[in-house]
Amino acid sequence: MIDFKPLTLEDKPIYERYLLDGKERGCEYSFANLFLWGRQKGAVLHDHLVLFSQFSRRTIYPYPAGQADKRAVLDAIIADAQERGIPCRITSLTQEDRQIIEALYPGRFRFHCDRDFYDYVYAINDLADLKGRKFQRKRNHYNRFRVAFPYYTVEPLNARNIRAAGQMVEAWYEARLQQDPKGDYHMEQAALRKALQYFEDLGMEGLILKDGEEILAITMGSRMSPDTFDIHFEKARADVDGAYAVINCEFARYLREKYPDVRYLNREDDMGLEGLRKAKLSYCPHHLVEKSWACLLEDGYDY
Repeated sequence: MIDFKPLTLEDKPIYERYLLDGKERGCEYSFANLFLWGRQKGAVLHDHLVLFSQFSRRTIYPYPAGQADKRAVLDAIIADAQERGIPCRITSLTQEDRQIIEALYPGRFRFHCDRDFYDYVYAINDLADLKGRKFQRKRNHYNRFRVAFPYYTVEPLNARNIRAAGQMVEAWYEARLQQDPKGDYHMEQAALRKALQYFEDLGMEGLILKDGEEILAITMGSRMSPDTFDIHFEKARADVDGAYAVINCEFARYLREKYPDVRYLNREDDMGLEGLRKAKLSYCPHHLVEKSWACLLEDGYDY
């Protein structure tokens, strides 16, 4: 059985040795996301990072991260699932990952498309400049905001303003729950609180949008690979037209100037929510990170 350990901040340098290798992966491989969401466990085995997670009340093994040969580590995952008496579900598979599994274990796995968890990846210049007809509506929102708030400012999220940012976020959730009392915001709210608490330890970057001393929007993210930055959270006042468009654009400009080698912004998945999918598509993604998952047929498990 694999000796999985709960994730701690001290694991960050070790994990990122495997996670920041330049290979494009889904947002679930961001160390910040692993630390902020749920009860993640991990181990280093056969020169791979192996993860053990719970998602939607199911235990899963995200595809192991590492450049070494996959046979030994995948054999270990299959054996671990058998020893635990649980189905072997391997998730977050790219097309290349799927081909490797098919070649190593022909006919033993069934594969499933995971469209609700495709990541939306944008060219940073598109979001920073909003050029062309395809971004006309976004420019309109941006310009209306500038007319309404001609003296708006943006500033990096830091120790001096993070408490005020947290108060803005709590007000956002309070307002949202008043509109939708049955809304399930608990996990996201807990993750965002944790992100603010460990902001510096996680090496995160953020920006706040202000009118005078009033915070209108907040965003934050972290480096995901040499050329990609992951946007973890973005919240804006619902009653301020254009606030989302502006914080999105300003953060792209901020990151482009600070990190000239970053070419893409991963704005994560839409969780199958129709409204969120429409919003993410409206920003014209450069591409989607397609994902699938696999189940071991001999487990007699499928869905």
